[in-house]
Amino acid sequence: MYAVIRTGGKQYSVAVGNQVEVEKLDGDVGSTITLEDVLLVANGDNVQIGQPTVAGATVVAKITGQYRGNKIMVFRYRPKKRIRVRKGHRQYLTRLQIESINA
Repeated sequence: MYAVIRTGGKQYSVAVGNQVEVEKLDGDVGSTITLEDVLLVANGDNVQIGQPTVAGATVVAKITGQYRGNKIMVFRYRPKKRIRVRKGHRQYLTRLQIESINA
């Protein structure tokens, strides 16, 4: 059984027991969170596709980490103009352990 969820403007395919890194969600490490934005639920040959979400479907996940990702360097320049801009960015991430899919 697996599901497709939407969080942080991105879609993730998850199954029970998977670990997923998503954009920062509110909550403490060890707490449980319920994701209600479920786009698809598949259990063998039985597939439910939402319009846009599956009614009554939820995914329960446990927060196992709150941290920042790797640094991404952003460099912008204009040739022959002496304009150089260098920036770094580190995204806040949340690691989720999928506990159950309720359809």
